[in-house]
Amino acid sequence: MPNGPARNARGAAKIWMVLDAVTIVGSAVLATLYEFGTGPVVGARGFWHGTLFYGRSMWILLGLLCGFTAALIITSRRLHLYSPARLASFLHEQRLSVQACFTSGLLLTGTLYLVHADDIPRSIVLITLGLVTVALSLRRMIYRVLLYRRFDRGIGTRNVLVVGTGPEAHALRHHLESIRHLGYTFKGFIDLPGSSSRFTATSGDVVGNLETLFQHARQQFVDEIFFTTPCERGIVQDVLEQARHHGVDLRVVPDMYDGLAWSSPIEYIGQFPTIPLHRGHVPEVGLLLKRALDLLFSTMVLVLLSPVMVVLAIAIKLDSRGPVLYYSERIGKKGRVFRCTKFRTMVRDAETRRADVMHMNERDGVLFKISNDPRVTKLGHFLRKYSLDELPQFLNVIRGDMSVVGPRPPLASEVREYKLSHLRRLDVMPGVTGLWQVQGRQDPSFDSYISLDVTYIENWSIWLDLKIIMRTIGVVFSGTGS
Repeated sequence: MPNGPARNARGAAKIWMVLDAVTIVGSAVLATLYEFGTGPVVGARGFWHGTLFYGRSMWILLGLLCGFTAALIITSRRLHLYSPARLASFLHEQRLSVQACFTSGLLLTGTLYLVHADDIPRSIVLITLGLVTVALSLRRMIYRVLLYRRFDRGIGTRNVLVVGTGPEAHALRHHLESIRHLGYTFKGFIDLPGSSSRFTATSGDVVGNLETLFQHARQQFVDEIFFTTPCERGIVQDVLEQARHHGVDLRVVPDMYDGLAWSSPIEYIGQFPTIPLHRGHVPEVGLLLKRALDLLFSTMVLVLLSPVMVVLAIAIKLDSRGPVLYYSERIGKKGRVFRCTKFRTMVRDAETRRADVMHMNERDGVLFKISNDPRVTKLGHFLRKYSLDELPQFLNVIRGDMSVVGPRPPLASEVREYKLSHLRRLDVMPGVTGLWQVQGRQDPSFDSYISLDVTYIENWSIWLDLKIIMRTIGVVFSGTGS
C-alpha cells in the first residue's frame, strides 16, 4: 500500500529552501560590497548596468547566482537537510550542512572556469561560500537550541503509543526516551494477544489493547503509533484505516511490514529504522504564520498598553487586599498544564468560598459562571466588563503556552468531566480570545461552547484568526464581557 504525500513536511521544507536562497543572496551581496569597498546603492546600480564586473552581463551574474542556489537546495534535499531536525543529531546535521555547501561551491567554481569568468574575483566567491556555510550552520544551530528548549517545556513534543510488548518495543521505548532531540514522549504499550511479552496485562506501562487503541490515542493526545510486533496484514491495514480517520501518524519497523509499503522510504528515528504508513496533515506554514502573528500582536499589545496595565495594577492594589496578578493552573494543548496569568478580579479568599456559591451557577454541564458573583470586587466588575483582566495573558502567548486566538483554556476540574469527544478542543493551543468569545459568550449551553470550538478547529485559517481578533476588539469596546 503506497504511502500518502507527506504534506506536513513539505511546508517546512519550502520555508527552509526560501531561507537558504535568502542567505545565499545576502552573502553574495556582503562579499561583493566588502571586496569593492562600495555602498549598497552604488553596487546595485553597477550590477544593474553591467559595470560591476568590467562589463559582465547582469543576466550572466543572475544565472550564476541562481545556479548556485539551485545546486545548494538540490544537494541539501538529497542529504535530507530539509527533513524534521529531530530525526538527526546536531553534529550529523552540521556535517551534512558543510558538505552541501562544499559540493555546491565546487559546482559554482567549475562553472566559472567553463564560462571563462576571469573578471569575477575569486575572493568574492570564497567569501560568499564561507559566509553561506557559517550562516547556514549557525541558523540550524540556533533553531535546534530553540527547539530543544521547547521540548524541555513539553511544547512541540510528539506523544507516541507502541504496539507490542516484546524486545523491539522495549528497545524503541528506550531509544525514544534516551535521545533528547527526537522530541518524543512515550505514553504506553498496546498489548497484542499471543505476542511475546515481558509485561503482564496488568503492568502500568501497558495501557490497552488493539480494541481500545484509538480510545487511548484520543485520551493521551497521541501523534504517532509505532507497530513493533509482527501480526496479520489485515490487522495492520485496519489500524491504518483508523489512523487515517483519526489523523494519527502510523509507523512500522521494517522487519514486520510484510509488503504493506513497498514504495515507502525507510526513515530513521535516531538510529531506529521505521517505515511511515500514514502521516496526518499538519499545516506547518500556517502554524508558523500563526505563531508569528501571536508574537507580533502580543508584543504590540503589551508595549502599547503597558501604561494602562501599570495604572490597572495600582488600582487593583488600592481597591482590595491581595496580589495584583492571579495565577490559575489551566490545561493547554495535548493536556499540558500551565499557569494562566490574569489581573485579579476577586477577593483574596475567592477559591475557598467557591463551594458557597456553587448553587448560583448559571451555566449547565461542565461550565461554571455567575453574572453577579459576590466574590468579584468593585474594580473586578469593571475589568471583566471590558476584558481588561485578560491583558496579562499575552505574556502566556509570548511564552508559548497560549495563542491569541483559540479555545479558552479549561480548568483541570472541567477536563475531568469531559467526554472523549470533548478532548478535541485540546488538540490546539488555547487562546486569549476565540470564536465562542465573539459569537456565543452569553450562551449558557456547554454543547454550544464545544461546538464553536470544534468549528474553529476544523475551519481554522489565518484569515479566521484575523476576523476573530477584529470582532474581539468590537466586543471589548462595547463592554459585553462578563
